[in-house]
Amino acid sequence: VALGFISTVGVISIWFRDVSAEGALGGYHTFDVQRSLNMGVVLFIVSEIFFFVSIFWAYFHSALSPTVELGSQWPAPGVEPLNAFEIPLLNTILLLTSASSLTYAHHALINGNRKSCLIGFIVTLALAVTFTGFQALEYMEAPFTISDGAFGSTFYFSTGFHGIHVIIGT
Repeated sequence: VALGFISTVGVISIWFRDVSAEGALGGYHTFDVQRSLNMGVVLFIVSEIFFFVSIFWAYFHSALSPTVELGSQWPAPGVEPLNAFEIPLLNTILLLTSASSLTYAHHALINGNRKSCLIGFIVTLALAVTFTGFQALEYMEAPFTISDGAFGSTFYFSTGFHGIHVIIGT
């Protein structure tokens, strides 16, 4: 595992050095490098899609066909799910609003309006921080844990990785 990690970090470092050197003259890359960079972004997005599809698959597989050991119910007896119309709904609204403010900032940047772009980014950042705070509150108040069977595992795994993506995107 250590050898694989060291090799990966080494290859990424050399690749980044080469791409930086090629782009040092005003960001001009050869056509092949531009195509490769675009393909890299596309493959990254596709890998993220498959990652989240697998998380949803795990949830729906467990929810739509609960095992006999769980009493054929979802969630298992004794596990009380969160009310979807409280913090989860608020977090959904925060994420949709932050997507709108980020789109606003993006269009302001394209049009050369730096002040509006900065305002849009600040609003997006504030919404992301608020989302993260409510996510932490939701974790603290949840009446179940990650060890409460498939429901707890899929809930914390999916919301945790989604939260990490929001934090990294911030």
